Amino acid sequence: MRIAIAGAGAVGRSIAAEMCAGGHEVLLIDRSARAIDVDALPGAEWLLADACELASLDSARLDEFDAAVAASGDDKVNLVFSLLAKTEFGVPRVIARVNDPRDEWLFTGAWGVDAAVSTPRLMVSLLEGPADGAGGPGADGGDADGAEAFSQASGETDLLELTLEEGSAFVGGQAGALMPRLPEGIVLVAVVRAGAVVPPSPETELRAGDELVFLSSAPTVAALDELLAPG
Repeated sequence: MRIAIAGAGAVGRSIAAEMCAGGHEVLLIDRSARAIDVDALPGAEWLLADACELASLDSARLDEFDAAVAASGDDKVNLVFSLLAKTEFGVPRVIARVNDPRDEWLFTGAWGVDAAVSTPRLMVSLLEGPADGAGGPGADGGDADGAEAFSQASGETDLLELTLEEGSAFVGGQAGALMPRLPEGIVLVAVVRAGAVVPPSPETELRAGDELVFLSSAPTVAALDELLAPG
């Protein structure tokens, strides 16, 4: 099996080491040169690149991989990588790490996530599971499938993509000026510019022509359209 892992920190490397030991082909992707250590895992491939850029993932031939793991320490990066892996490259299995428990509701199929792993959720499932070991890990005596460890959001959400047009009050400003003014239930999760996906921070500059990606649980997006409209 070929596995691509976004994030070459302690978590990503640990996963890579286990998979390499199992005879799988592993590619580690990280944009930090300090994270690249070929000698630490000689059996893995390494790519110094931004896992949120389409061009980088295309050069890595992500469409040829059997699974992708979003293992970085940034939930925004993990969400964008998962979305690209599933929707742009058709990776059959996408697993994502949840760093902040408050972000668990985002890690769903809408973002290309097949399974989201949250450490607090995993520990709770272990605490609430059978303690006597009767019948083995699974309730039927077989192996547990680990579904309890995966967090899935409830409720309905939509993924919205709107173009920031010339004349909008937010063109030339920073995302930090837009975020507090978004209608309730709508969150800015990515900025797509020139084919590259940028996880937004308050300092991210907004330009005319940017594709703004929102996650919405609001009953209507009319207020968002009005907010971003030119003039």
